[in-house]
Amino acid sequence: MAVEWSNLGPEVLVRLDRGPRGTLATQLQEELRAAIRSGRLEPGERLPSSRAMARELSVSRGLVQSSYEQLEAEGYLLATTGSGTRVTMAAASPDQSGIAAAAAAVEIDFAPGRPDLSSFPMRDWLWACGEVSRSASARDAGYPDPRGLIQLRQVVAAYARRVRGSDTTADHIVICNGFTQGAGLTLAALVAQGVRQVAVEDPGHLDMAELVRRAGLEPIPVPVDRNGLDVDALRATEASAVIVTPAHQTPTGVVLTSRRRQALLEWAAHRQAVVIEDDYDSEFRYDKKPVGSLQGVAAGRVVSIGSVSKSLGPTLRLGWIIAPPHLAPAIAQAKYRADRGSPGLDQLVLSRLMESGRFDRHLRRMRGVYAQRRRSLMLALSAYAPAIDLTGMAAGFHAVANLPDHVNEIQLVAMAAERSVGLQGLGRYRFNGSSGPAGIVFGFGDLTVSAIDRGIARISDLLEGS
Repeated sequence: MAVEWSNLGPEVLVRLDRGPRGTLATQLQEELRAAIRSGRLEPGERLPSSRAMARELSVSRGLVQSSYEQLEAEGYLLATTGSGTRVTMAAASPDQSGIAAAAAAVEIDFAPGRPDLSSFPMRDWLWACGEVSRSASARDAGYPDPRGLIQLRQVVAAYARRVRGSDTTADHIVICNGFTQGAGLTLAALVAQGVRQVAVEDPGHLDMAELVRRAGLEPIPVPVDRNGLDVDALRATEASAVIVTPAHQTPTGVVLTSRRRQALLEWAAHRQAVVIEDDYDSEFRYDKKPVGSLQGVAAGRVVSIGSVSKSLGPTLRLGWIIAPPHLAPAIAQAKYRADRGSPGLDQLVLSRLMESGRFDRHLRRMRGVYAQRRRSLMLALSAYAPAIDLTGMAAGFHAVANLPDHVNEIQLVAMAAERSVGLQGLGRYRFNGSSGPAGIVFGFGDLTVSAIDRGIARISDLLEGS
């Protein structure tokens, strides 16, 4: 659908050469044809009035009118009283039918990692926007501190100490655009300090190994079992940094046990290594056993990265890096080089939202919502596929269904898609196709209770291989 520009007439990039290229009318017509054919001007889009176009190009109004009339005769434009002159012809485009078919949406998608987007606290966000608009100064519209605005860093530091047991101050926090950028900035700082290999969980985050490679480092897979990252296997590597999800492992959902946590921090101290903690959905726990941040136990060895992508919504692109004192300046410098700092006004709004208590209120409400959906998934599998073992339910909004030996994970995902149910197999999270038990990663954050029940009922026979 074409954008409907309001108020002032829209501008169009047109270049006219007053040299030997041809008459100005011919050039104007060619420029507009090219803009329409290429898709720069879409069907239904309004062109500037002949008077405005003439003034913009420093030509006569009659020249523009005659050009519009010629293009209208050719079928490119349509002039309507009261509506102006609009594009009628669509740009020619290559056949995308194969791409469209491959990207066809399923009716019920159990994709993990997605929060309930319909529950974004828009009213609270708009309230915070209003508060900021009334109190922000002219300086707040300038380039922000690349580390992040002090207001937000202070609020994040206080929040992390209160909720995650972190040991930090605003001086050691860098605001970033979500976990991916936060990890990238941290890895860039580690490269500058001579790090060459970084351990990653296997199975683990889909993009983690590639993120390490893009930083110029070698990813080293370390297996994950029911107790979390295998620290004995980590010791056998030459890695001097590791990326972990200790509170709710991606994708298995296991929690790093206290013994493994202690062993991991002992490894970091002995190796003089850095632990990068992905604290991605720690706000949502259901087992009544709070799991504190690793950073709070070893502030000199752990970089903890959090964001509001799961707690509020990915579109905000705001997160934070809690760094050891020796790494914070290098990470801040990497942030400056990357983009000079995250959007300042959005930082002010998030800061106001968090300190007002509305952020905590939203989290309390969403814990109840996700707990209900978690229970619905458990009940649906118990009713329709009782042979399936479900694990990783202590936190977050995804869990793993461990499949019977005779069920082919890849075939199950394909057959479920034919029934318009989207699934992700555990195998796609394994490093370079490494082997392991078959499973399905069920995300339930962005699905209603009824959708969860219908989806499981629709594929119950596939899950049990009957």
